[in-house]
Amino acid sequence: MRDTLRDAGLVPGGDTPPLILVACSGGPDSLALALAASFFSRRGDYRVGAVVVDHRLQPGSAEVAASARDKLEQMGLDPVLVRQVSVPESGMGPEAAARTVRYAALDAAVEELEADAVLLGHTLDDQAEQVLLGLMRGSGTRSLAGMPAVRGKYLRPFLSLRREQTLEICAHAALEPWHDPSNRDPAYARSRVRTEVLPFLEDKLGPGIAEALFRSSRILSADADYLDAVAAQAFEELRAAAPAGSAPDSEELLLPEAQLRELAPAVRQRVLALAALALGGAQPSYERLAAVQSLLRRTGSAGPVQLVGKVSVYRQPRAKSVHHGAASYGNLVFRKKSST
Repeated sequence: MRDTLRDAGLVPGGDTPPLILVACSGGPDSLALALAASFFSRRGDYRVGAVVVDHRLQPGSAEVAASARDKLEQMGLDPVLVRQVSVPESGMGPEAAARTVRYAALDAAVEELEADAVLLGHTLDDQAEQVLLGLMRGSGTRSLAGMPAVRGKYLRPFLSLRREQTLEICAHAALEPWHDPSNRDPAYARSRVRTEVLPFLEDKLGPGIAEALFRSSRILSADADYLDAVAAQAFEELRAAAPAGSAPDSEELLLPEAQLRELAPAVRQRVLALAALALGGAQPSYERLAAVQSLLRRTGSAGPVQLVGKVSVYRQPRAKSVHHGAASYGNLVFRKKSST
């Protein structure tokens, strides 16, 4: 945990030590994390509080949240907030909807308390499950890299720890954790991965599958970080080299086709995604990005390709291009209609 906190730039001690919050459900992972964090609080390295988010999805959830609050206060954590949220029915599914409102509650607590960081109790097992889910969805390198140890103010100090170790920590401290029944509910894909897929792989391929998936996530994370940095630089260079958009009733972003063709495929795909995001669109799927890249194989006007977030992409041929560095090619035009 000490290394994760330092990697996030949180220097211990001082006249006013940094305030870190533990996101705690009352389960073994987050209780063990809170216990470890309380050690740094007693030493005076950090001020440590906690946030318990009650999703109100199960009977007795308020009692579970109150029990978690009591345990956290007994550890000496202060302040300890309990936040009740409502999980809306939406097309994103119950897991994603619950995650969205949970992080909104945590963000609000950070702002209210002016906290420096939030600790999340994800373990090596969670990371292995995340990688398998990414494989199942056909996701790219960033998704297969799993959850980062540090993302903004959110820190995951337990990513190298097995779930069974958090149970041992709780048992050693005589802590009675709550076991979320949804973690074993086959209605959820993550639960099936946890209770069926990983045990099956361990049985058929031998032990160490979770650790191997974790190692792969670390390797892929480093690769994704590098490719993202290269793509971000390439995007800014192409954006600066292109002529300005010309449609008065829309937001436009032009990228020179000649330079796009010169990019390595892994970088080009990321650059195209960055263009869509720059106009307020969503991260395009692999299929949508493939459709955009197919425009580079066309001659004359082509498109539009529609992306999520009301962004369309089409090919502007050379005759309409004023970019002098692309004698044979035109531009790819990303356009988002203005709301007015």
